[in-house]
Amino acid sequence: MSRPQALQDFLDVALPTMRARALDGNSPASLQGISEAILSVGRQGAAPASLPVVEAWLDTALARPMEYQDLSDLLLAMQRLAPLLPWRKRTGDATASASFAESHANAMLLGPGGIEERRDIWIDLSLLAPQTRYPDHQHAPEETYLVLSPGSFRKSGRDWFQPGIGGSFFVPPNAVHAMRSGNEPLFALWALRV
Repeated sequence: MSRPQALQDFLDVALPTMRARALDGNSPASLQGISEAILSVGRQGAAPASLPVVEAWLDTALARPMEYQDLSDLLLAMQRLAPLLPWRKRTGDATASASFAESHANAMLLGPGGIEERRDIWIDLSLLAPQTRYPDHQHAPEETYLVLSPGSFRKSGRDWFQPGIGGSFFVPPNAVHAMRSGNEPLFALWALRV
């Protein structure tokens, strides 16, 4: 099997960028394991799909000027990958904003329902329209985020924090976490090992 070239090009930029910026918790070890796992190629997965929130806000997120070359290169690789992205919604709950259903999208790159179908790792993008709160959620795998826009995050019952553009943070296994956008769309890349 072969991986689409745009996806491979993205991974060639994304994983080194994430690893260089991941200093929190077990992020370095987790991302090392993910970097090793992507050397094997999964089977072909989902077809491209879009949503109105993507049509409205993705270009804005991808056009953000970046101060650092690695983040500029990452957004350029995402622009090339954009036509392949299988955008989907997730369900919300009482902690999500009232408009959550139409104001967010996730695109799985590698993982269940992703461009590349696999079960050992997940690499995903999240896009939130302005003034959107992602619901509190938790999962057994640990997770590392790379933040590509302004936005606020919360984990493990702590106060909201702003990692800043290019900021990275680690979410331990089963820790409750969430994110929310302010006056601009929130755009984040995240990766986890299952």
